Amino acid sequence: MSAQAVPSPPGRISRRPALAILCTGQLMVILDGTIVNVALPSVQESLGFSSSSLGWVVNAYLIPFGGLLLLSGRLGDLFGRKRVFVTGLAVFTVASLLCGLAQNPTALLVARFLHGAGGAVTSSVTLAMIVTLFTEPRERAKAIGVYSFVQSAGGTLGLLLGGVLTQAAGWHWIFFVNVPLGVAAVIMARRVLAAERTGGPGKSTDALGAVLITAALVLAVCAIVEAADHGFGSVRTLGLGLGSLVLLAAFVGRQARADDPLLPPRMFRYRNVSGALGTHTLLVAGMFGFQFLAVLYMQKVLALDEVRTGLGVVPVSVLIGLMSLFVAPRLIAGFGARTVLLVALVLIAGGLGFLGRISVHGTYFTDVFPATVPLGIGFGLAMPSLAGLAMSGATAQDSGLASGMFNTMQQVGASLGLAVLSALAASHTGALLHGDTTRDEALTGGYQLAFRVASCFVLAALVIAAAVLRTPRETADTASTTTSPAGRPAESNATSA
Repeated sequence: MSAQAVPSPPGRISRRPALAILCTGQLMVILDGTIVNVALPSVQESLGFSSSSLGWVVNAYLIPFGGLLLLSGRLGDLFGRKRVFVTGLAVFTVASLLCGLAQNPTALLVARFLHGAGGAVTSSVTLAMIVTLFTEPRERAKAIGVYSFVQSAGGTLGLLLGGVLTQAAGWHWIFFVNVPLGVAAVIMARRVLAAERTGGPGKSTDALGAVLITAALVLAVCAIVEAADHGFGSVRTLGLGLGSLVLLAAFVGRQARADDPLLPPRMFRYRNVSGALGTHTLLVAGMFGFQFLAVLYMQKVLALDEVRTGLGVVPVSVLIGLMSLFVAPRLIAGFGARTVLLVALVLIAGGLGFLGRISVHGTYFTDVFPATVPLGIGFGLAMPSLAGLAMSGATAQDSGLASGMFNTMQQVGASLGLAVLSALAASHTGALLHGDTTRDEALTGGYQLAFRVASCFVLAALVIAAAVLRTPRETADTASTTTSPAGRPAESNATSA
């Protein structure tokens, strides 16, 4: 029998404070994925980043986050999720202080890498702990709605806070603000979260697998970023891409042969887990394009300052909050998570497609604001649906791993989506500048192309969701071949985790 964290049944009184602490930690982590976007010009001017290396301020956070989530989720299953959550939050808080104190590009990037590692450890077990806390279906749906709101709106709120803090106090404070919040969250988490009984380590944590997948992701992002400067067919780009594929193949081989793999092949036999992960990756890759590219368009073409740029994405946050907290649980209960997800993906693809027609002489209210409505509604409906479908497709034994995988694909999608879309925008802008176009026209043309590709990402997610995903009651037959230790079907077991 595998050694895994066995949660002590929480009392009713402790669940809401526990949910608040878990979501606070998750909000801090998600905010830091985007809060630096608005501050990037200030960071570049202050520390002397080159234009080509500036994107690594974001990627240095996303890469370890995406690469270490699976390992962190496994550690939570083996040694206790509360212990892993508190440790990750402490590392994240220390890294925030180091980022704010950085005086040169190298120091900031090293601190950002530590930041991402702490974020991965914190985030990897959050969803699994929420699923364990709330066992009644209606209460679980509401709790996942709150979690999804934090996941969805956190990135957009980061843009607003980043603008306000950068303009009012300087870019250092986008990191310093995490320190008192992190200290308070660590203290409260130790007091509020329920202790867990563990069966002892007993299993390998597959550190080699974590190293291989993280290194593969690093090389993949490097290849895409370098393509903007050297071309997609250059020896440098192709070499990095080939190295990434070799490492990925080594990771897959390792998982097939290892006694205790980081990513057990059985996880992909759960139809909803596989479908939700693929859909989630493409969805986040497209939506991250909005968070990154819309900011650049508003600042560089529309000439909005940091605060007005941050305010420009507030409608998305408001709509995400309304949808995920109040509307999505009711729609999912009435029509099923799959149906709600498909409608949401259509709305998001439409919103990104609308941004593909932005104008060099446009305004916020004619070119950006109309897209925020379908994007906010769509993402607010999509995330609770996806989270519920992903967690419904795994057994209780694998819930921590499923949580880690779900968050992993979010970071992989964000990292690779940012790299692909920014590289396409930069490459197309450079090509247009060689012609008879102005700087603003070239920038706008690059952003248009990137938004259209982002829309295609979401359309691909729509195809996967329609073809693969099923509502939990429809997947019971598929999952019935895998039974829990008690002999119950895996799908039913996962639902009552």
